[in-house]
Amino acid sequence: MSKQKNISKIRNIGIMAHIDAGKTTVTERILYYTGKSYKLGEVHDGEAIMDWMQDEQDRGITITSAVTTCEWNESVIQIIDTPGHVDFTVEVERALRVLDGAIGVFCAVGGVEPQSETVWRQADRYSVPRMAFINKMDRTGADFFAAVDSMIQKLHANPVMIQVPMGSEDRFAGVIDLINMQQICWNDESLGAQFTISDIDGEYADLALEYRERLLEALSEVDDTIMERYLGEEEIPSQDLIAAIRSATIARKIVPVLCGSALKNKGIQPLLNAVELFLPSPKDVPPIKGIHPETGEEVKFLPEKNGPLAALIFKVSMIEGRKLSFARIYSGKLESGSEVFNPALNRTEKLSRILKMHANKRERIDQASAGDIIGIVGLKDSGTGDTLCSQNFPAFLEKMEYEAPVISIAIEPKTHADQEKIDNVLEKFTIEDPTLKVSRDEETGQTILSGMGELHLEIIISRMHKEFNTHVNVGSPQVVYREVVTAPARGEAVFEREITGKAHYAKVAIRLMPLERGKGVSFISETTPEQIPEQYVAAIETGIRESLEGGFLKGYPLVDVEIVLESGAFEEGRSSELAFSVCASMACKNALNSTKIALLEPIMSVEVFVPDAYMGDAISDLNARGGRVESINPKAGIQVIKAVVPLSRMFGYSTAIRSATQGRGTFSMQFSKFDRV
Repeated sequence: MSKQKNISKIRNIGIMAHIDAGKTTVTERILYYTGKSYKLGEVHDGEAIMDWMQDEQDRGITITSAVTTCEWNESVIQIIDTPGHVDFTVEVERALRVLDGAIGVFCAVGGVEPQSETVWRQADRYSVPRMAFINKMDRTGADFFAAVDSMIQKLHANPVMIQVPMGSEDRFAGVIDLINMQQICWNDESLGAQFTISDIDGEYADLALEYRERLLEALSEVDDTIMERYLGEEEIPSQDLIAAIRSATIARKIVPVLCGSALKNKGIQPLLNAVELFLPSPKDVPPIKGIHPETGEEVKFLPEKNGPLAALIFKVSMIEGRKLSFARIYSGKLESGSEVFNPALNRTEKLSRILKMHANKRERIDQASAGDIIGIVGLKDSGTGDTLCSQNFPAFLEKMEYEAPVISIAIEPKTHADQEKIDNVLEKFTIEDPTLKVSRDEETGQTILSGMGELHLEIIISRMHKEFNTHVNVGSPQVVYREVVTAPARGEAVFEREITGKAHYAKVAIRLMPLERGKGVSFISETTPEQIPEQYVAAIETGIRESLEGGFLKGYPLVDVEIVLESGAFEEGRSSELAFSVCASMACKNALNSTKIALLEPIMSVEVFVPDAYMGDAISDLNARGGRVESINPKAGIQVIKAVVPLSRMFGYSTAIRSATQGRGTFSMQFSKFDRV
């Protein structure tokens, strides 16, 4: 990388927002004005560079987070464009884990929308400093100040306007820079590449003075030096304001707000300047912490090229059948052809190539160092969330945790040729996406695909067809249930059989006890080594746990149960681990035969956002679905209804809420708990 000399010049940023706020268009403009692309890609034409996947182009939405690198002034800006749809929040989660800063893009008409709140909360969890860009200032109904207000109301953020717009809707002409007290207007003929900076027109003079005053007030509250000079009515130079804004942004005390219209090519260059001026470099954020795999001690990695290696794999993609790992290097450097240590596997892996990423285009480089976000080819077994380090300085960087899948479909291959490909294709998808789970229904022989939502699974099926030419028949979505025992039960079994000329013998008696919701499966042995030797107890536990996985009533996993091994018998020379494992499974089935078993279903926590006029319709629809409304909160003309609803009743809800509210209602949904059907 040509400007890789200085880590303090690197900006690792994400662009995050609600679906349709225009974040991919913002990224496309950034690439155009930084000279990374030579034409403007439009999402609605299916030509956006960052939405390179066929499904993204067809649907006009972002599905996978794409990584790109561009240069602006003195800085190297590495950007991750993240999805906005709730089904792909894991992509946002992975990106935020490795970013130093982020730009929240909001629509000037819609302001803060439900999914913006979700990604904002995720960014809070990872303590990511942010700026905001109010986009679509040219649209009918655009209201910059209302959008900023919605950030205070809904995100509890502290937005500080460093720009105000010159007009709005079809009269949006440019922006006023409140730091330098100048106006910036773009030249439409140059596709926004050329702009003029001039003194503020008379009609905007009062507006500029009013909001400059507000900017100084806001900075006074977070910066003592600015406060002293402001109260003393001193003139504060632009450089001092910039320094104050930078330190307050990095400390997450304020969120600088800019505006523009990405589609009309207005407002992007000042946004890039603000990224360089206000968002942190790897040196400005706290050093990453890891845990030593043997001692359990905490270790810190400073962002230094010559420090010990620490890199985190935050995403794995299968591109053209080859595994590409995306990694953020926090410390040290990686060289092409070198070996790295993976403490999770407790072995070394070899890097064959290091790539600088530009969406789906790649450029080979010989080495990369602290602060870089890169692609790696050649890692056979390392997966998402794994750490790469050196063997003499090992550490686990924080593991990533994912929500459990909540919706399943049954798939089966259409032809014999598809049958041969399907396992291989699904394996590639599960490596790429940890929230996708594949299992097999032993009774029906069907392959079960489980994911985060209807759109998530729909895209997987579509990609199987488009990228791998694999065709499947899809069964209607099935909800993933659980089973529980409702009362204590006992069971015993004797296993006595000759297998391949050798006698096997075991006797086991167990007791099953129901546990509280969410307690999982626990195992206790009350036997002595004289009854059952220690080595067979582990085989008994394995046999029982495996038999509970297959369930009993409908084949769903059996949970929230305590297994007590009461007694058993063995015979020297005839008993074996195999005999005890099979015998324990038989005893478990006998116990389950003698008790009642109930089904648990996934209950979703649902937030519905509807205009006041439609609240009654929305509530009656939730009631009809067996939901329970927990709270209703008014927020600026919109009612936020929080409810818990069984997942099985939520299919098709997005269509229902849109038609009931003339397209103005939205909702977000996430797994809450399992409860009795």
